[in-house]
Amino acid sequence: MDRHVIEALGRTKVVIRDGKVVEVGRPEVEYCPLFAKVRNIQVITPEAVRENMEFRIRDFGMCTPERKMRMKDFLSFGVSELLGMAVDRGLLDAAVIVCEGAGTAVVSDPELIQGIGGRVSGLVETTPIPEIIDAIGKEMVLDPKRAEIDQYEGTRLAFVRGFKRVGVTVASAADARRIREEFGQRVAIFAVHTTGRTAEEAETFFDTCDIITSCASKAVRERAMEKALLQVGNKVPIYASSLWGEMLLKVRLEMLKNPNVTAPEDPPRPLI
Repeated sequence: MDRHVIEALGRTKVVIRDGKVVEVGRPEVEYCPLFAKVRNIQVITPEAVRENMEFRIRDFGMCTPERKMRMKDFLSFGVSELLGMAVDRGLLDAAVIVCEGAGTAVVSDPELIQGIGGRVSGLVETTPIPEIIDAIGKEMVLDPKRAEIDQYEGTRLAFVRGFKRVGVTVASAADARRIREEFGQRVAIFAVHTTGRTAEEAETFFDTCDIITSCASKAVRERAMEKALLQVGNKVPIYASSLWGEMLLKVRLEMLKNPNVTAPEDPPRPLI
Protein backbone atom coordinates (compact mmCIF):
# COMPACT_ATOMS: atom_id res chain seq x y z
CA MET A 1 0.00 0.00 0.00
CA ASP A 2 1.29 3.43 -0.93
CA ARG A 3 1.04 5.58 2.21
CA HIS A 4 3.02 8.59 3.38
CA VAL A 5 2.40 10.44 6.66
CA ILE A 6 3.83 13.92 7.13
CA GLU A 7 3.63 16.38 9.99
CA ALA A 8 3.37 19.32 7.64
CA LEU A 9 3.23 23.08 8.18
CA GLY A 10 1.61 23.93 11.48
CA ARG A 11 2.52 20.41 12.68
CA THR A 12 -0.53 19.16 10.82
CA LYS A 13 -0.89 15.44 10.18
CA VAL A 14 -1.26 14.76 6.45
CA VAL A 15 -1.73 11.38 4.79
CA ILE A 16 -0.99 10.93 1.08
CA ARG A 17 -1.92 7.82 -0.91
CA ASP A 18 -1.28 7.24 -4.60
CA GLY A 19 -0.39 10.89 -5.14
CA LYS A 20 -3.56 12.18 -3.47
CA VAL A 21 -4.06 13.94 -0.15
CA VAL A 22 -6.55 11.71 1.67
CA GLU A 23 -6.36 13.08 5.23
CA VAL A 24 -5.58 16.46 6.79
CA GLY A 25 -5.61 16.98 10.54
CA ARG A 26 -5.91 20.13 12.65
CA PRO A 27 -2.89 22.46 12.72
CA GLU A 28 -1.24 22.93 16.11
CA VAL A 29 0.46 26.16 14.98
CA GLU A 30 -1.62 28.80 13.24
CA TYR A 31 1.10 31.07 11.86
CA CYS A 32 4.60 30.45 10.45
CA PRO A 33 6.62 33.43 9.22
CA LEU A 34 8.40 31.35 6.57
CA PHE A 35 5.19 30.16 4.94
CA ALA A 36 3.74 33.64 5.30
CA LYS A 37 6.69 35.03 3.35
CA VAL A 38 7.15 32.28 0.77
CA ARG A 39 3.55 31.14 0.18
CA ASN A 40 1.54 34.05 1.64
CA ILE A 41 -0.17 31.71 4.11
CA GLN A 42 -1.21 34.12 6.85
CA VAL A 43 -3.28 31.61 8.84
CA ILE A 44 -2.55 27.89 8.76
CA THR A 45 -5.86 26.08 8.31
CA PRO A 46 -6.58 22.51 7.17
CA GLU A 47 -7.60 23.95 3.81
CA ALA A 48 -4.32 25.87 3.47
CA VAL A 49 -2.36 22.76 4.41
CA ARG A 50 -4.20 20.66 1.83
CA GLU A 51 -3.60 23.25 -0.87
CA ASN A 52 0.12 23.40 -0.02
CA MET A 53 0.49 19.61 -0.07
CA GLU A 54 -1.34 19.40 -3.41
CA PHE A 55 0.91 22.15 -4.76
CA ARG A 56 3.99 20.14 -3.78
CA ILE A 57 2.63 17.05 -5.50
CA ARG A 58 2.02 19.03 -8.69
CA ASP A 59 5.20 21.09 -8.51
CA PHE A 60 7.88 18.48 -7.83
CA GLY A 61 6.06 15.17 -7.53
CA MET A 62 6.17 14.77 -3.77
CA CYS A 63 5.30 11.19 -2.76
CA THR A 64 5.12 10.05 -6.40
CA PRO A 65 7.41 8.28 -8.89
CA GLU A 66 7.80 11.64 -10.70
CA ARG A 67 9.61 13.18 -7.74
CA LYS A 68 12.20 15.81 -8.72
CA MET A 69 15.23 15.02 -6.61
CA ARG A 70 17.73 17.85 -7.06
CA MET A 71 17.48 21.47 -6.00
CA LYS A 72 19.57 24.58 -5.40
CA ASP A 73 19.55 26.39 -2.04
CA PHE A 74 16.16 27.78 -1.03
CA LEU A 75 16.62 29.24 2.47
CA SER A 76 19.55 31.09 3.96
CA PHE A 77 19.82 28.89 7.04
CA GLY A 78 17.77 25.76 6.40
CA VAL A 79 19.21 22.49 7.71
CA SER A 80 19.39 21.01 4.21
CA GLU A 81 21.28 24.10 3.04
CA LEU A 82 23.71 23.75 5.95
CA LEU A 83 24.20 20.03 5.32
CA GLY A 84 24.69 20.54 1.59
CA MET A 85 27.21 23.31 2.18
CA ALA A 86 29.10 21.21 4.73
CA VAL A 87 29.39 18.31 2.26
CA ASP A 88 30.29 20.61 -0.62
CA ARG A 89 33.11 22.18 1.41
CA GLY A 90 34.45 18.91 2.75
CA LEU A 91 33.39 19.55 6.35
CA LEU A 92 31.22 16.42 6.13
CA ASP A 93 31.41 13.43 3.80
CA ALA A 94 27.68 12.64 3.70
CA ALA A 95 24.33 13.31 5.34
CA VAL A 96 21.88 10.84 6.86
CA ILE A 97 18.46 12.26 6.03
CA VAL A 98 14.88 11.15 5.49
CA CYS A 99 13.09 11.08 2.15
CA GLU A 100 9.52 10.13 1.32
CA GLY A 101 9.46 6.95 -0.73
CA ALA A 102 12.84 5.86 0.64
CA GLY A 103 12.94 6.41 4.41
CA THR A 104 16.38 6.91 5.92
CA ALA A 105 19.11 7.41 3.33
CA VAL A 106 22.79 8.32 3.13
CA VAL A 107 23.43 11.12 0.63
CA SER A 108 26.74 12.64 -0.44
CA ASP A 109 25.58 14.92 -3.29
CA PRO A 110 24.82 18.48 -2.04
CA GLU A 111 22.08 19.13 -4.61
CA LEU A 112 20.44 15.82 -3.74
CA ILE A 113 20.61 16.67 -0.04
CA GLN A 114 18.87 19.96 -0.79
CA GLY A 115 16.36 18.41 -3.18
CA ILE A 116 15.31 15.89 -0.55
CA GLY A 117 15.43 17.90 2.66
CA GLY A 118 14.58 21.32 1.27
CA ARG A 119 11.25 20.19 -0.11
CA VAL A 120 9.76 17.84 2.50
CA SER A 121 10.15 17.84 6.29
CA GLY A 122 8.35 16.21 9.18
CA LEU A 123 8.10 12.81 7.53
CA VAL A 124 6.66 10.32 10.03
CA GLU A 125 5.98 7.25 7.90
CA THR A 126 6.51 6.26 4.27
CA THR A 127 6.44 3.32 1.87
CA PRO A 128 8.89 2.48 -0.93
CA ILE A 129 8.78 4.25 -4.28
CA PRO A 130 11.30 2.44 -6.52
CA GLU A 131 12.02 5.49 -8.69
CA ILE A 132 13.00 7.56 -5.65
CA ILE A 133 15.13 4.77 -4.22
CA ASP A 134 16.91 4.35 -7.56
CA ALA A 135 17.60 8.10 -7.73
CA ILE A 136 19.29 7.96 -4.32
CA GLY A 137 21.01 4.63 -4.93
CA LYS A 138 19.62 1.41 -3.48
CA GLU A 139 22.83 0.73 -1.57
CA MET A 140 22.48 4.08 0.20
CA VAL A 141 18.92 3.47 1.41
CA LEU A 142 18.63 1.84 4.82
CA ASP A 143 15.68 -0.40 3.98
CA PRO A 144 14.65 -0.39 0.30
CA LYS A 145 11.92 -2.99 0.94
CA ARG A 146 10.09 -1.11 3.69
CA ALA A 147 11.45 2.46 3.55
CA GLU A 148 12.09 2.37 7.29
CA ILE A 149 12.94 5.60 9.12
CA ASP A 150 15.72 4.96 11.65
CA GLN A 151 18.40 7.62 11.93
CA TYR A 152 20.59 5.59 14.29
CA GLU A 153 20.79 2.66 11.87
CA GLY A 154 21.20 5.11 9.00
CA THR A 155 24.24 6.58 10.71
CA ARG A 156 25.67 3.10 11.11
CA LEU A 157 25.05 2.48 7.39
CA ALA A 158 26.98 5.65 6.51
CA PHE A 159 30.06 4.34 8.28
CA VAL A 160 29.64 0.89 6.74
CA ARG A 161 29.64 2.59 3.34
CA GLY A 162 33.02 4.11 4.17
CA PHE A 163 32.18 7.70 5.09
CA LYS A 164 34.34 9.09 7.88
CA ARG A 165 32.44 12.19 9.04
CA VAL A 166 28.68 12.38 8.62
CA GLY A 167 25.83 14.70 9.48
CA VAL A 168 22.51 13.29 10.64
CA THR A 169 19.10 14.88 11.17
CA VAL A 170 17.09 13.82 14.22
CA ALA A 171 13.64 14.75 15.46
CA SER A 172 13.97 12.67 18.63
CA ALA A 173 16.07 13.67 21.63
CA ALA A 174 16.51 9.98 22.48
CA ASP A 175 17.93 9.36 19.00
CA ALA A 176 20.29 12.30 19.39
CA ARG A 177 21.66 10.94 22.66
CA ARG A 178 22.00 7.39 21.33
CA ILE A 179 23.81 8.52 18.18
CA ARG A 180 26.20 10.76 20.13
CA GLU A 181 27.00 8.05 22.66
CA GLU A 182 27.61 5.44 19.95
CA PHE A 183 29.45 7.45 17.30
CA GLY A 184 30.98 10.34 19.24
CA GLN A 185 32.48 13.26 17.38
CA ARG A 186 32.46 11.47 14.03
CA VAL A 187 28.85 12.66 13.71
CA ALA A 188 27.41 16.16 13.45
CA ILE A 189 23.84 16.05 14.76
CA PHE A 190 21.12 18.41 13.51
CA ALA A 191 17.91 18.59 15.58
CA VAL A 192 14.91 19.26 13.34
CA HIS A 193 11.12 19.35 13.65
CA THR A 194 11.37 20.43 17.30
CA THR A 195 7.87 21.91 17.69
CA GLY A 196 6.11 20.51 20.75
CA ARG A 197 9.20 19.07 22.42
CA THR A 198 9.39 19.10 26.22
CA ALA A 199 11.87 21.09 28.32
CA GLU A 200 13.71 17.84 29.06
CA GLU A 201 13.97 17.02 25.37
CA ALA A 202 15.21 20.53 24.61
CA GLU A 203 17.90 20.09 27.27
CA THR A 204 18.99 16.82 25.64
CA PHE A 205 19.18 18.48 22.23
CA PHE A 206 21.51 21.16 23.57
CA ASP A 207 23.63 18.55 25.37
CA THR A 208 24.06 16.29 22.34
CA CYS A 209 23.48 18.16 19.07
CA ASP A 210 25.56 20.60 17.03
CA ILE A 211 22.76 22.50 15.29
CA ILE A 212 19.18 22.94 16.54
CA THR A 213 16.25 24.44 14.67
CA SER A 214 13.81 26.42 16.78
CA CYS A 215 10.69 25.69 14.69
CA ALA A 216 7.73 26.72 16.87
CA SER A 217 9.23 25.20 20.01
CA LYS A 218 8.83 27.21 23.19
CA ALA A 219 11.16 24.89 25.12
CA VAL A 220 13.98 25.06 22.57
CA ARG A 221 13.83 28.85 22.38
CA GLU A 222 13.89 29.18 26.16
CA ARG A 223 16.84 26.81 26.50
CA ALA A 224 18.70 28.59 23.74
CA MET A 225 18.80 31.80 25.77
CA GLU A 226 21.23 30.08 28.14
CA LYS A 227 22.98 27.45 26.05
CA ALA A 228 23.18 28.54 22.40
CA LEU A 229 26.67 29.57 21.28
CA LEU A 230 25.36 31.39 18.22
CA GLN A 231 21.98 32.17 16.69
CA VAL A 232 21.28 32.93 13.05
CA GLY A 233 18.03 34.02 11.48
CA ASN A 234 15.27 36.19 12.88
CA LYS A 235 12.04 34.39 12.00
CA VAL A 236 12.73 30.74 12.74
CA PRO A 237 16.16 30.86 14.41
CA ILE A 238 18.85 28.22 14.06
CA TYR A 239 21.14 27.65 17.04
CA ALA A 240 24.68 26.36 17.36
CA SER A 241 25.02 24.14 20.41
CA SER A 242 28.66 23.08 19.91
CA LEU A 243 31.87 24.67 18.70
CA TRP A 244 31.59 22.73 15.43
CA GLY A 245 28.04 23.99 14.96
CA GLU A 246 29.17 27.54 15.66
CA MET A 247 31.91 27.20 13.05
CA LEU A 248 29.41 25.87 10.49
CA LEU A 249 27.05 28.81 10.99
CA LYS A 250 29.91 31.26 10.69
CA VAL A 251 30.98 29.62 7.43
CA ARG A 252 27.42 30.04 6.17
CA LEU A 253 27.31 33.69 7.21
CA GLU A 254 30.58 34.35 5.41
CA MET A 255 29.33 32.55 2.32
CA LEU A 256 26.11 34.59 2.22
CA LYS A 257 27.94 37.82 3.08
CA ASN A 258 24.87 39.03 4.93
CA PRO A 259 24.66 40.57 8.40
CA ASN A 260 23.41 38.22 11.09
CA VAL A 261 19.99 39.65 11.98
CA THR A 262 18.73 37.83 15.08
CA ALA A 263 15.91 39.97 16.52
CA PRO A 264 12.82 37.70 16.79
CA GLU A 265 10.53 40.12 14.98
CA ASP A 266 7.92 37.68 13.74
CA PRO A 267 7.91 34.29 15.52
CA PRO A 268 5.49 31.42 14.82
CA ARG A 269 2.25 31.49 16.79
CA PRO A 270 1.61 29.88 19.14
CA LEU A 271 4.89 28.55 20.41
CA ILE A 272 4.31 25.05 21.78
